[in-house]
Amino acid sequence: MKKCEISVIPGDGIGTEVMTETLRVLDTLSEIHGGLHFEYKEYPWSCKYYLEHGVMMPADGLKQLEQSDAVFLGAVGDPKLVADHISLWGLLVTIRRGFEQVINVRPAKQMKGITSPLVNPNEFDFIVVRENSEGEYSEVGGRIHSGEDEIAIQNAVFTRKGTSRVMKYAFELANTRKGHVTSATKSNGIVHSMPFWDEVFQDVSTKYDEIQTQSIHIDALSAFLVSKPHTLDVIVASNLFGDILTDIGASIMGSIGIAPAANININGKFPSMFEPVHGSAPDIVGKGIANPIGQIWTGKMMLDHLGERELGTLLLDTIEEVLQDGIKTPDIGGTASTTELTNHIINRLKLQA
Repeated sequence: MKKCEISVIPGDGIGTEVMTETLRVLDTLSEIHGGLHFEYKEYPWSCKYYLEHGVMMPADGLKQLEQSDAVFLGAVGDPKLVADHISLWGLLVTIRRGFEQVINVRPAKQMKGITSPLVNPNEFDFIVVRENSEGEYSEVGGRIHSGEDEIAIQNAVFTRKGTSRVMKYAFELANTRKGHVTSATKSNGIVHSMPFWDEVFQDVSTKYDEIQTQSIHIDALSAFLVSKPHTLDVIVASNLFGDILTDIGASIMGSIGIAPAANININGKFPSMFEPVHGSAPDIVGKGIANPIGQIWTGKMMLDHLGERELGTLLLDTIEEVLQDGIKTPDIGGTASTTELTNHIINRLKLQA
């Protein structure tokens, strides 16, 4: 029997609610497979943990996680309790960078059973591959002086290693899809880092003659995600640009509550981490209406990463079948509760076993 050790961090707010439901789904898939078994170790690291301990995770937190096959994260953050930059950098970013999760992958597609806000979505299906370790989210910079003379400097750091690495990943991914890579740039306005980005993209593309390429400025590309997303396949983007594009991707799907993400370690030294795009949504905590699909689809990405692609495909297909039956949470036009939607997914999986 294949055993997968999963480190589970439910986090804050609805993170705890959708995590509980998703683990039920994964256990159902384990039962269906027969030769697959999940072992979970749960960690209470969250904003509540910060209030009790003064840190988002203990000093040896990474050590505790590093032997697992994957880290499964819910949603972290509660600005009423802890400032966002503390909760983000104290847990999520610490894990991403400590485990060298240099690639962030976020798919977006027209989901069967969900009405896109776009008038004519044309069955769009694209993936954003985001550089996840440097770029605009570097920690280089600082503040000096005070009062009206105060200055804040934030330096964007782009290395050839990091830039070429994310681009190669995007090209390899395109080889398994429609064979097209779009580079998100802004070299007409950002005069150092973006021309460098373009040059590296051109260099990497010469090694993939079979892949079609295009470079589009981020403002125009953001518009294309709304006007013609069906023309896009794999988008490769810097840390900031990728972050922005994927929120647009979630929105045109119909709800940020359904969008998944993966933080990938590509050198095999540490586990990768899987998390939904949505936040902890404090406004709906405890109401039982949180959409679990973002976390469940994230589970599908984790299954793919663990070599269980057949199960991952079965899970996503089942989600869409349930949505087509009209079982939806309020954010996507339905009346089902978090648990009711999950129950329907589980029951459909069992019927197909």
